[in-house]
Amino acid sequence: MIYFFTGQPQGSIAFIGILAAFILTCFTTSKFADLLPKDLGRDFAFDGKKSAGKPRGAGIIFILVFCIVSLVFGKVDLENSLYLLLVFAAMLTGFLDDASKAPWGEYKKGLLDLLIAAGVAGVYLYFNPSSITFAVFDFTLVIPPVVFAILTMILVWGSINVTNCSDGVDGLSGTLTIITIMTFYVIDIMRGTESNITYFILIFAVCILGYLWFNATPSKLLMGDAGSRAMGLFIAVAALKSGDPLLFIPAAFVLIMDGGLGLVKVFLLRFLKIRILKNVRTPLHDQARKVSGWSNTQTVFRFAIIQLVISMAVIYMVINRL
Repeated sequence: MIYFFTGQPQGSIAFIGILAAFILTCFTTSKFADLLPKDLGRDFAFDGKKSAGKPRGAGIIFILVFCIVSLVFGKVDLENSLYLLLVFAAMLTGFLDDASKAPWGEYKKGLLDLLIAAGVAGVYLYFNPSSITFAVFDFTLVIPPVVFAILTMILVWGSINVTNCSDGVDGLSGTLTIITIMTFYVIDIMRGTESNITYFILIFAVCILGYLWFNATPSKLLMGDAGSRAMGLFIAVAALKSGDPLLFIPAAFVLIMDGGLGLVKVFLLRFLKIRILKNVRTPLHDQARKVSGWSNTQTVFRFAIIQLVISMAVIYMVINRL
């Protein structure tokens, strides 16, 4: 049952779609995990060698399930079909890297991310105005389309890469992604701005939960770039469709700090020869585990708790402006 008009699925259709997303993710993961490429371990990550030999690239499974269930049970218009295609593209580029005998270079992956980010910017501006409605301040700012496109590309590229860099502890990036996109879900519902993407958020979250069933410590498989890059893209789309993409900063604060600090640190050192945070391991989850002595479970729970507190504070501020 495929819909090609706007609006959200109602009643039993939406209910069945959510259950189908979880069941299909769990079923297909259990059946096809052994066909995935095997992780080689990461030399520079804390305890990275412990992942060696585990199936990697499981993102191809739960992202495919997400796309199929969204098409079947969601009310898909042209705009959202294109978003699904771009999420698939982000997953596919990540999976090809996961399956490659030699890891792709940073510049190659960065260029592909930039092209996908340009695609998101183009799709969004074709169907939506170049304006931001600040949820907390109830103020709308109209931005020149070219400037909006550049800012959108920065948002998408940044979201993809901070999410990817945060994928280094069993269950961490998936858990944080669920909290982040559900923050947008709650805000969309409260502001009355829910759309097709709002239902897709639920489907996406449930698919990640199906993956986490197998990835919880001690993990049986890893999402790889196929999962983390697609998750980062979807977070950016959820932020854009909320009407206030600046909410990305508090809604994804822990992802930004965990993965983003490492990106800034490497950029400053490589291109400007500026050395910062010399005594801090990045991503921050490595600092937490190696320096602070947190276990994997403590790292996931404590990082998630921090993001939950921030998200609840943001939701409360938005409620007070309604």
